[in-house]
Amino acid sequence: MAVLNVGDKAPDFTLPTNQGFDMTLSDFQGQKVVLYFYPKDNTPGCTKESCNFNDALSEFEDLNTQILGISKCGIKKHENFSEKFALSFPLFSDKRGNVCEQYDTWKEKSMYGKKYMGIERSTFLINEDGTIAHIWRRVKVPDHVKEVKATIEG
Repeated sequence: MAVLNVGDKAPDFTLPTNQGFDMTLSDFQGQKVVLYFYPKDNTPGCTKESCNFNDALSEFEDLNTQILGISKCGIKKHENFSEKFALSFPLFSDKRGNVCEQYDTWKEKSMYGKKYMGIERSTFLINEDGTIAHIWRRVKVPDHVKEVKATIEG
């Protein structure tokens, strides 16, 4: 599996969303896309990151940029998470992990000396033509949304 780099075409995918229907990444061509991978709904870091993106949603819309979240959580969990925090953008359910693997975010992690597989918090900025403009790996939640916005603004 090749690692994605800036300038590569973003792998297209179609997955179910919390909005009740399947969506395809290429549906958003013509606008920028912030595609962020997060480990799990309703956990402190993931909640903060999602709420931070949601709070800045109108600023991203002003920059012709769509926010899309993706994790391996199921649709029901996404629906509950989205409703609980009034998130106004799609959350994609990658239960099988195919998209996580395509974007190289499914990684071996370690907590308290125990190794396990999980999503590495990562964000991809995708240009209007579907190419990757910027990649953030091992994202730290504080100030991440501001950094993404500043990158789009140039």
